[in-house]
Amino acid sequence: MKATLGGNVIAEAPKEDLIAIEGNWYFPPSSVKAEFLEKSPTPYTCPWKGECQYFSVKDGDTVLKDRAWSYPHPYPAAFDRVGKDFTDYVAFWKEVQVTD
Repeated sequence: MKATLGGNVIAEAPKEDLIAIEGNWYFPPSSVKAEFLEKSPTPYTCPWKGECQYFSVKDGDTVLKDRAWSYPHPYPAAFDRVGKDFTDYVAFWKEVQVTD
């Protein structure tokens, strides 16, 4: 699967390596091109996943604020709910197209 924005591939991995959580595809950290992401200071804590790290997604001179996120330290109970360890996996908001 691929995550793309403006013709740029931001992340790419086989579908079996991704994790689906609440309608979003989470890409393994090694499949994400860090040069397209910029850490955001926006705070958020999911009641069951834990503290979220948001990223702004860069497309040339355009920066889309908080359009990607991950969970660097998920709550241990979240692993049971998801069925896998999703630490640092990255998901993208709608402007970033995720396709097979």
